[in-house]
Amino acid sequence: MGITSFLRSLTPNEQVGLLFVVVFGMLLMASAWAVVWSIRERGDEAADDASHLALRDYNALLRTSWLMVSVFWVGWAAGERFATALFALVSFFVLREFITLSPTRRGDHRSLVLAFFVVLPVQYLLVVNERFDLFTVFIPVYVFLAIPVVSALANDPHRFLERNAKLQWGIMVCIYGMSHVPALLLLDFPRYGGKTAFLVFFLVFVVQTCMIVQHLASRRLQRTPVAPNVSESFQWSSWGVGLLAGCLFGVLLSGITPFKPGQALGMSLIACTAGSMGHLVMKALKRDRGVTHWGAQGSSTTGASGLLDRVDALCFAAPVFFHSVRWYFGL
Repeated sequence: MGITSFLRSLTPNEQVGLLFVVVFGMLLMASAWAVVWSIRERGDEAADDASHLALRDYNALLRTSWLMVSVFWVGWAAGERFATALFALVSFFVLREFITLSPTRRGDHRSLVLAFFVVLPVQYLLVVNERFDLFTVFIPVYVFLAIPVVSALANDPHRFLERNAKLQWGIMVCIYGMSHVPALLLLDFPRYGGKTAFLVFFLVFVVQTCMIVQHLASRRLQRTPVAPNVSESFQWSSWGVGLLAGCLFGVLLSGITPFKPGQALGMSLIACTAGSMGHLVMKALKRDRGVTHWGAQGSSTTGASGLLDRVDALCFAAPVFFHSVRWYFGL
């Protein structure tokens, strides 16, 4: 019996479970390579600083990958409601990272309480109850109007517009954007019941493939950066290579999705474009704050070690991908 016949003979839950086995196997091999790399580095006293920093970056990416895949696995095993709760927790931590590097005043405390303990849980409750029409406008409309009202009542007009824009931006990226990832699990495709976890994998793997290939290509091609004050690694040529890799990988994954190859290509292009441009925007925000990564430490020569650094592209890609899928398939 061929591989295709074997996969078709499995139930939806068995197919998703097999996918997790493959992914965890890949992470184990990547972890084993990290151990070999570290041993080689310790045995070579002439190793330069760049190699040590590359290993540190690799380990940070590996730790975050283990965390995110574990979140996906636990969420899938425990059910859609538990998965939504886990992503709400991720939103809490990435919003905390964002706010930590954005100075606040006493007059912002009420707005922060509103964001963390009202907006965040309400947004995810709307997701888990499949109130898609309301959950798509709750933050962009109602919360964006409520935040400045609460701030005005705090009687602190100092840099009022900047402070409110900062918090609204954090809510939009860290809560609104991330909440669209578990929402993919609740989409109702005909003859695709029990396999919506593949949509999440499709989105994450396609976007991450684009970002990694783009980063590697920028080192090889050495072209002039488009916006050197924002990112020295963002070049049109490397961006195009990253998009191409993400789209081709998306076509290869079309078999586990409800998409035909052409549809998978289009959805991959949409997700990769939104994710890569979102990553560039988040880099601009970090440069504005004078840091090189999101996180409690404030700065790092390794480039990125905060959780938000690892999911920023996903926060931009998820809502665009979700609404594109709903619109195209009429869900």
